[in-house]
Amino acid sequence: MELDPTTVPHQSVYKIMTGSILPRPIGWISTVDIHGRVNLAPFSFFNAVCSNPPTVLFCPSIRGTDGSTKDTLNNVRATGEFVVNIVTEELLAAMNATSIEAPPDFSEVESAGLTLMPSVTVKAPRVKESPIHYECKVNQIIDINDQPGGGSIVIGTVTHIHADERVMIGQDKINLKELKPIGRLMGNGYSRTTDIIEIERPKSLVTGKA
Repeated sequence: MELDPTTVPHQSVYKIMTGSILPRPIGWISTVDIHGRVNLAPFSFFNAVCSNPPTVLFCPSIRGTDGSTKDTLNNVRATGEFVVNIVTEELLAAMNATSIEAPPDFSEVESAGLTLMPSVTVKAPRVKESPIHYECKVNQIIDINDQPGGGSIVIGTVTHIHADERVMIGQDKINLKELKPIGRLMGNGYSRTTDIIEIERPKSLVTGKA
C-alpha cells in the first residue's frame, strides 16, 4: 500500500501513525489558567528533547469535535508554565479518567480522585500520586495547523525535578520495576515495560567508547 497523506482523511493518517509509532510515552500535563483553575490531561504525543538544558515537548491537538484548542494549550499560552507527571500502572485508570473532554471549570483532578501538591518553580501543581514530576517553563510554542487533526508543539525547559526515592537507584538511575511506567498504543491499548530486551550499543569509531 502506498499513501499520499494529502489525499486521505487525516483520521486515517492518525490511525496509521498511532498504530505504528509506538509505544509512546505519556505526558500527564497539569496547568493552571489565569483564574487559578487547574487542568490535568494526558498527551501521548510527548517526549524528551535533550538534557542540557533538560527539555521536553508535548503536542496538544485541535479538538475534532468542535475545532477548538484544548484547555492545556490555552493555559500554557497564558501562563508559560506546566508540569509533566509520569503515569504508572497504578495510575492508568485515573489518567484515563482525566482524558475526558470537558469545559474549563470541570475538575479532572477531583473526578479522578487525585491529590494536588504545590510545585517549587511554577504555579501549576503536580499530582501527588505520580512518582516523578518535571516542572517546566515554556521555551516556545510552534503552531502546525489550527484545523481538526492539526495542533501545536509545546517545548518546555525543565526547571525542577521531583523523584520518589522508591523508584530511584542511587542519584540518577530509575528502577523500572518500581516505576512501572505505561506506554500508549493504538485505540484503547496501553503497554507495560515488563518484557525488556537489552543490547549493548556499538563502540564509537571516533572515541572508542560505547
